[in-house]
Amino acid sequence: MISIDNLSVEFSARPLFSDVSFVVNDRDRIALMGKNGAGKSTMLKIIAGLQQPTGGTVSVPREATIGYLPQVMILSDGKTVRQEAEGAFAHLHEMEKQLETLNDEMLRRTDYESAEYLDLVERYTHLHERLQMMGGLDYQGELERTLQGLGFQRDDFDRPTSEFSGGWRMRIELAKLLLQHPDVLLLDEPTNHLDIESIQWLEQFLQSRSGAVLMVSHDRAFVNNVTNRTLEISCGKVYDYKVKYDEYLVLRQERREQQLRAYENQQKEIADIKAFIERFRYQATKAVQVQSRIKQLEKIVPIEVDDVDNSALHLKFTCSMRSGDYPVICDAVGKTYGEHNVFHDVNLTIERGEKVAFVGKNGEGKSTLVKCIMGEIPFDGSLKVGHNVQIGYFAQNQAQLLDGEQTVFDTIDRVARGEIRTKIRDILGAFMFGGEASDKKVKVLSGGERTRLAMIKLLLEPVNLLILDEPTNHLDLRSKDVLKEAVRDFDGTVIIVSHDRDFLDGLVDRVYEFGGGVVREFLGSSVNTGTPSSAKNMEGVQRSIIWQFVEQFNQRDGMSSRLSAAGSPSAQKSVTAGQKTVSGAQGCASAADAQPKASAGALSYEEQKALARQRKKLEKAVSDAEEKVSQLESAVKILEAQLATPEGATDASLFEKYGKLKEQLSQAEDEWAEAMEAMEQ
Repeated sequence: MISIDNLSVEFSARPLFSDVSFVVNDRDRIALMGKNGAGKSTMLKIIAGLQQPTGGTVSVPREATIGYLPQVMILSDGKTVRQEAEGAFAHLHEMEKQLETLNDEMLRRTDYESAEYLDLVERYTHLHERLQMMGGLDYQGELERTLQGLGFQRDDFDRPTSEFSGGWRMRIELAKLLLQHPDVLLLDEPTNHLDIESIQWLEQFLQSRSGAVLMVSHDRAFVNNVTNRTLEISCGKVYDYKVKYDEYLVLRQERREQQLRAYENQQKEIADIKAFIERFRYQATKAVQVQSRIKQLEKIVPIEVDDVDNSALHLKFTCSMRSGDYPVICDAVGKTYGEHNVFHDVNLTIERGEKVAFVGKNGEGKSTLVKCIMGEIPFDGSLKVGHNVQIGYFAQNQAQLLDGEQTVFDTIDRVARGEIRTKIRDILGAFMFGGEASDKKVKVLSGGERTRLAMIKLLLEPVNLLILDEPTNHLDLRSKDVLKEAVRDFDGTVIIVSHDRDFLDGLVDRVYEFGGGVVREFLGSSVNTGTPSSAKNMEGVQRSIIWQFVEQFNQRDGMSSRLSAAGSPSAQKSVTAGQKTVSGAQGCASAADAQPKASAGALSYEEQKALARQRKKLEKAVSDAEEKVSQLESAVKILEAQLATPEGATDASLFEKYGKLKEQLSQAEDEWAEAMEAMEQ
């Protein structure tokens, strides 16, 4: 669909990448990977046509449409949520206006038998059929389903966008983009402003859509669940792996080991040739051999080894003096804004050394409670910060608060105190700001680089209570892993507000869910937090508390029906878990009420064989359904191309055939969803 040929980009005579070539095909789900500053966002902008490369070409078919979601965009106010989202259907509104104009003209005329009137009727009929074909009569239903999938309530649809935070307005822009159904979706960090529920909805939406997807994301679980191909930007080159992220990591390591072996063999060969030349350089009897070795040396093409960033990025949060046994105690804490009750009667106690996660939908009060703990806003009830508690706070907008005109070095120099000022260069080097990078101005840094810089500021003061509000936004995967390790090794108490399931996995031992004005503690079952796990661990392996929460949340809040409404398979069923309400009177079923699931190890050999055969049948059914969907989508695209021609636009039989194909495609997608659901049960 899109062909990139010999692409080159330079900034201030410094090459970002050169001679890059690859193709984006229909139904590709591509993860664009690479460390911060490698050029991932630049690549997306070039493909979107927003930036010109230094050299090379980007070939896009004339009929292909591209949708692009940047990390940061300029948001406008003055409309309601519904009105803003309806901007995705501007072309349909224009057709509706044309129909109204034609209808008014037909009502005014009385020459019903004239050729002009018949031509008017034909134009009206043709335009009306096209509107029906493009879903013009049902776009409101699709609009509402998409907004609800991204977390909006029906009551929000008619609220002005100015009442929403920047993160919620970014969701509106994402909804508009999805509703346009572009052939190629370019997404730059789409999960940064989404909660866990919306991230899962977006995962299923992207899995079921027919077009191509090219994304930059540092959410490991999201990337693994959506993509089937990985493009890595490294050392100014692009390496193409036809596998998802976890498999790509294995293949990349194997490729680098092969390169290292080839490099070592070449270096040994070069050393042997040079030794021969030096040994016999001045012997006349060996002159011919020496000249031959010199020419051989000149012809050797050096083997390059992929750049692997081995910078000492080791975060070490220094724990200050020992705090009291209970750093945070909330007793009937509540917060309201006017008539809006954010939460009420919050009763929770966080013990020294605990690592706690605040989770839930955006706008339910997670950051608000953090601000109450910090003493930044007034609240009702009693909230006590324990004895000798020293707080280190990383806010969501911490990176944006940095002075863009300051250099990286000056930013840290202004906050450093005492002898630490003599070690600023070493600290910056540990965070990949070594050498000339320390003299960059903050305004030219990427989002991830700014976040790392803000983290350095947090490290400079010893604390015993870390409060991290969305700390992983804009961090690349490697930096996230290092941050996770540092938080795990921190001796003090930690409160983390995050929607990143992979980051919280194996890190936190308590989870508090915010929603509906109440705060509930999720109890879960016995958890081995020292063992990393994933959303799709094998049966019999204990999942971490965050994945238990995600699965019970899906079952309790009807995620299956929401995902099915988007044409996607249902979510997995939850494992044994429970909740305890810590605010308000609402509660959930306890762990004792949940039914334990039998492990595969308890099955007999014959039962396991039967399950394996059944699994094989289901996988074949899914494969057949996918093939059928793919064939029908190809047929629909061919017919759409014919309808776009002047001849096709006047052929009524094509419209009838198109309608039948769309019905068959919808039925095939339903069959695929049912097969996927059966396989996951």
